[in-house]
Amino acid sequence: MTDFSRYAVYYAPAPGAFADFTARWLGWDAATASEVPHPEVAGLPRPVSEITATPRKYGFHGTLKPPFRLAGPLEALKIDLAALAARLAPAEMPGLALTRLGSFLALTPEGDTTGLAEIAAQTVRALDAHRAPPAEAELARRRKARLSERQEAHLLRWGYPYVMDDFRFHLTLTGRLPGDELDSVAAALEPVLMPLAPAPFRLDALCLFGEAPDGRFHLLHRYALTG
Repeated sequence: MTDFSRYAVYYAPAPGAFADFTARWLGWDAATASEVPHPEVAGLPRPVSEITATPRKYGFHGTLKPPFRLAGPLEALKIDLAALAARLAPAEMPGLALTRLGSFLALTPEGDTTGLAEIAAQTVRALDAHRAPPAEAELARRRKARLSERQEAHLLRWGYPYVMDDFRFHLTLTGRLPGDELDSVAAALEPVLMPLAPAPFRLDALCLFGEAPDGRFHLLHRYALTG
């Protein structure tokens, strides 16, 4: 069995055409823990392998509880995660939009995201006892991003700056690219990706991921939201 150094709770698409394409786009299928060939997409400014190099190791996902080191037994985390999923109801939005976020592309939910944000906040809170405090080196790395006062408070309280009021759900598609290349990637990707994107978009499961020694994240279990 693989030893995982960190764990995270993510959204990951259920098996199907959308999950298959996004795994191939990144070149890593977290559900099968395997490298997969990139798709042929016409009109890209550089190879898919270069465009997706940064997000590849995480697998296609949306962060709910960011990666953390365990403070106790894994089995205790699984028990609490299952109990949380049984309490939470799914969140539904009209769909996903291909969005430019700074210098990278992502899919972001359309419509009212209040329910989704509440699921993320409850996931961060409910599982926090399982999170070991971040090392000083990790805190220093996070602070290089010039955090706001509120983000610094989140970092100290929850181990990550972009939670609660600073949370923005997104499904990363690229690494950082120059603006003209972002436009080219968006134009090439939209006609092949968006017909596969779910509409409505439902967040209906909490997915436990683990980080393997090589830095790749694996989907370990999917907990359906049944509250």
